[in-house]
Amino acid sequence: MLVSTLVTTKVLENADPARWKEHLFGLPPERWGFLSGLSFWITGAGTGYGRALSCVLAAAGAQVFLTGRRIEKLKESLEEMSSFGITADKCHIVPADLTCEEDIIHASDTVRKLCRELHGLVNNAAVPSKPGSIHPLEDDSIEYWDKIFSTNVRAPWLVTRSIFPHMQICGKVKVVFITSEAGWAGTSGVGMYNVSKAALNSLGYSMAQEYSQHYPNVDIQMNVVVPGEARTEMNQGTTVSPYSIASIILILLSHPEGGPNGKFFHRDGRHLQFCYAQAHKQSLLQTSMFKRLFKGKLFGSDKE
Repeated sequence: MLVSTLVTTKVLENADPARWKEHLFGLPPERWGFLSGLSFWITGAGTGYGRALSCVLAAAGAQVFLTGRRIEKLKESLEEMSSFGITADKCHIVPADLTCEEDIIHASDTVRKLCRELHGLVNNAAVPSKPGSIHPLEDDSIEYWDKIFSTNVRAPWLVTRSIFPHMQICGKVKVVFITSEAGWAGTSGVGMYNVSKAALNSLGYSMAQEYSQHYPNVDIQMNVVVPGEARTEMNQGTTVSPYSIASIILILLSHPEGGPNGKFFHRDGRHLQFCYAQAHKQSLLQTSMFKRLFKGKLFGSDKE
């Protein structure tokens, strides 16, 4: 059961990425500045939401690790940064087929070697239902079922647990799982995808509970975001920009200690109640608290 609540966080959904210096994707300047110098790993970074998030984090001055199986697409993400006047000198292409455990281990090793501390992970990579399929749960192959679940569920599980030991070193861990409204839908024709996203919802919620119980001294913020509809490789039937997800993700990745864990959010700022996961009860933008907890760290420089 998914329930929309009255608790919301103000987000900027339709920001023009070319004008990022003007709007900072809706973040207060201190939240935007805090991201500078931090390190983030984005999967599915060659297209859609992953490309958009890689670009906006690079714009904020973060070090970004871009993972996907198609190197040419990852290079296109760097080119898109350049087109918006965003420097890519802190970005690293880390190619991997996330259906392959060996590739995940190798990519995780690469990230560890290239950064002393990894501050956030966005599990975005996913594959859709088989094109042209009408009755996938009845007719599609076991092999395609395995492909969807290997990418949409198994991969985020393996990526998260492979890099978690490195992330927890700094005492703060932020992980975002990109789900879909398909996860609580039963739309005919995309049944395998529906089930995979329902499993991802449970994965994100369950990992948040287990890791916070196992690591009580680490500030763990593992949350699930519903991106809504936007123009991606999976969906060419809309003009909504994939940058529409940027604000809510940046807000979560820049949140002070003690933030939400095991919670669900929509890209439009709604805080969602999902099964046993109660909605987060406070706005994610508490600027006064942020200033108190991160004294002087503005625009990527530590000031006395």
